[in-house]
Amino acid sequence: MSAIALVSVVAFLCLLIGRRAEGIRLQIVHLVRQHILEILKGRPGATVAELAEQLDMAPVSVRHHLDILQGDNLIRVERLARTGAVGRPQQVYALTEDANEYFPDNFAALASGLLHQLRDILPPDRFERALRSMAREFAAPELTDCTSPLTNQRMDSIVRFLNDRGYLAHWEECDSASPRGQTDFGEGEDQGEHVLLLHKCNCPYAGIAAQHEELCIMDQALIDQLVGQSCERVQSLASDERCCTYRIVVPAPDIAPASSPDSMPVH
Repeated sequence: MSAIALVSVVAFLCLLIGRRAEGIRLQIVHLVRQHILEILKGRPGATVAELAEQLDMAPVSVRHHLDILQGDNLIRVERLARTGAVGRPQQVYALTEDANEYFPDNFAALASGLLHQLRDILPPDRFERALRSMAREFAAPELTDCTSPLTNQRMDSIVRFLNDRGYLAHWEECDSASPRGQTDFGEGEDQGEHVLLLHKCNCPYAGIAAQHEELCIMDQALIDQLVGQSCERVQSLASDERCCTYRIVVPAPDIAPASSPDSMPVH
C-alpha cells in the first residue's frame, strides 16, 4: 500500500471517528451568540463596543452574551487595546479552538471522496486490510486490557471508549428470552457461557455509510479488537434496525449474572 494512500485513509478516518462526541455540537446556540461567533470568525478580534455597534445592541446586553460564550469556552480575551489617547484599555475578544465546532464543515464529502479514490486505487483485499488496520489503531488506547476477562468493569470501559467517539453505546446480558421483545439472540453454546449484547445506537459515519458499506468492516474490526475476540453482528443500522448489536459469548465466571430472569441490567 502506498504511503499516499495510507495517509489518505488516516486523514479521512481521523476526521470522522477521531472527533469526540462533545465536539459534534448538537445544542442550538442562541441566535445573538451565534451572530457574535460569526462576527469573530471573520476578524481577528472585537471589543464590546465594536460588537454592540455591529449587532445594534446595548453594550450591557452584549456583555451578557459574551459572559455565556466565555463560560462555554467559545471565546477568550485575546488582548487589551486602547481606542484613544485616554481611557481604560478595552478587552478584545476572539474565538477559541472549541468554537470551530459550531461552524459548518465538509468532512463527510471529503471522507466520501477519499474512500472512492482508495477503493479505485487499491485491490479489494488491500482496501479491506487498510480499514482493519485503522480499526486496530483506533482501538489501541483501550487495548491495554484486551487480554483481561470481559468483566462488567471492562465492558463499561469499552462502552465509555465508544461513547467518547459518538457511538451512543450500551451493553446488557442476554438470556434465552429475547431482549426487550426483539430477536432471540440465544444462549451460549454450552451452559458454562453467557451471551452479552453490545449495542451501538449511532453511526458516526451516518453521512457517508449508505454509499460506503465497507465502513461496517472497520466497525466490526474495531469491536473485535476492543472485546478481544470475534463477535457476531446480529443487528445493523445499515439494515434499518434501531442499532448495531454485537453478540459476545463469554465464560460464565467473567460476567456476574443478572439478579433474576426478569432483570437484565443495561449499562
